[in-house]
Amino acid sequence: MATPPALPPAAGSAIEVANLECGYDGKVVLKNISFTVARGEIFFIIGGSGCGKSTLLRHMVGLHTPTAGTVKFFGESFTDADTAARRNLLKTFGMLFQSGALWSSLSLRQNVALPLEEYTTLAAREIEEIATLKLAQVGLSGFEDYYPSEISGGMRKRAGLARALALDPAIVFFDEPSAGLDPVTSRKLDELILSIRETFGTTIVVVSHELASIYDIADRVIMLDRGEQGIIATGRPAELARNSRDPRVTEFLRRGDLLPQ
Repeated sequence: MATPPALPPAAGSAIEVANLECGYDGKVVLKNISFTVARGEIFFIIGGSGCGKSTLLRHMVGLHTPTAGTVKFFGESFTDADTAARRNLLKTFGMLFQSGALWSSLSLRQNVALPLEEYTTLAAREIEEIATLKLAQVGLSGFEDYYPSEISGGMRKRAGLARALALDPAIVFFDEPSAGLDPVTSRKLDELILSIRETFGTTIVVVSHELASIYDIADRVIMLDRGEQGIIATGRPAELARNSRDPRVTEFLRRGDLLPQ
């Protein structure tokens, strides 16, 4: 098991979440959620099924509106922003959804081009060149004109990542990136995430329950609990596995035989 690389030096927080309350149709799923993510950090949101990991992520990026609390990106409130300010903040982050969420009727290059068409005034030729470059960055050179149905699940994840990187975001969010992937493909995706952080200084936020990824690339984690409706642990995963006195934390992090020596 590899040791995560040292966190690159960076000043200030990329993300600040304060007293966030998340829920649907009047039902509270998470409450009193507060944490920060440093610039350039690979930060994991972990926990068992149904604890609210993806719910938290979707409230953070504006797909759902929190019932209380705030989310700030680089010191600027996202939850309280007006339409124009929110649009500008949206340009600072990208998101890779669990399924890749590619448009099946568009080629990979056309999928990657979508945020460039939405948020820039670049000419069509420039957009095509950038989309081709982003696909190359995730190892998909030569597949620009393929459709999602013509490639593997791992390749669809990489194409979704290329689209998330289209605007050179400072933050990239991943929702269960290893879901449905075999261990080898999952490891390659982890290596790609590390490469993005190391090359561009990108802040990475990952929702996952996969221990191999958590131990290999996470700088720090928060663990959510369904019964608690909130955070029950925060820190480096190996240290939490060894030192936590909460059986919910140790049971989750000591599954299998993956704890680094």
